[in-house]
Amino acid sequence: MQILLGSLLNGLIYGMLLFMLASGLTLIFSMMGVLNFAHASIYMLGAYFAYDVSRYISFWAGLIIAPLACGLIGAAIEVWGLRRCHRSGHAAELLFTFGLVFIIQRLVMMVWGTLPVPYQVPGSLNFTLFALYGQNFPAYRGFMLLVSAGMLLTTWLVLKKTRIGLIIQAALTHPNMVAALGHDVPLVFTIVFAGGCALAGLAGVIGGNYFTTDSGMADALGPIVFVVVVFGGLGSLVGCFIASITMGLVQTFAVTANGSISSLFAPLGFDLGGDTLLGEILTLPIARIGPLLPYILMILILFFRPRGLMGTRDA
Repeated sequence: MQILLGSLLNGLIYGMLLFMLASGLTLIFSMMGVLNFAHASIYMLGAYFAYDVSRYISFWAGLIIAPLACGLIGAAIEVWGLRRCHRSGHAAELLFTFGLVFIIQRLVMMVWGTLPVPYQVPGSLNFTLFALYGQNFPAYRGFMLLVSAGMLLTTWLVLKKTRIGLIIQAALTHPNMVAALGHDVPLVFTIVFAGGCALAGLAGVIGGNYFTTDSGMADALGPIVFVVVVFGGLGSLVGCFIASITMGLVQTFAVTANGSISSLFAPLGFDLGGDTLLGEILTLPIARIGPLLPYILMILILFFRPRGLMGTRDA
């Protein structure tokens, strides 16, 4: 029971962090049709900005300044980069954001170096929130859950209950009509892209000291974020949330699993082992193939449902 509850809590925390990062990418794609390869790099910048601000001011100042800085960078990327690439089609946009990945990574190495920086949990949150079956639950993890849930609620309210949210959604499907009503559609797209980058920066602020802040952190989380977006469905915020929690729980529980896939079917009388390559794979401990499970799930969802769980666009 201790391992079960511990894995459940850790899976929820990791899943909500994935959602914070993937939600910005989902919003950008659903509103603009741009699959931003540099999204995880903005997440990395958010962590480094928060580290510098926390050194000179405080963590709480970094919680505000770093996402705003990432949002401004995102606005600059959209205005001076993506807006011009858009004239040449989606291929140019993909190549542009793919090139940004390497540029941002090299800039981070030049400014902060290649070694991890000591971005620590703030002292005001560095205590045990509660103990569960003898296992301490840090207050900072509870803070991560609170921020993630607040971001989810705020994003939903902005998109569904405010005037700007209605304009954003209308600009996606009827841009000419929105422009005829006097709204600046390019400005709307800039706000969407900046908002998505700000969410990535916020994920970097609270995730940078939970994991490790170094020049490779974007490479570590970038692939799994795209898995989440594709699995949940391109353009679906609800699907992104379901996929994030699913991937977080799958990866967390896989680490603690001792058996193999073949052992799960053994009580039913199925012997999936054997001397074949497939048989050897099925007898491997789940903990060893845990990192591959999200990608296996993505392949399966693309095979049976190409649009993902709740997608509005083809993957």
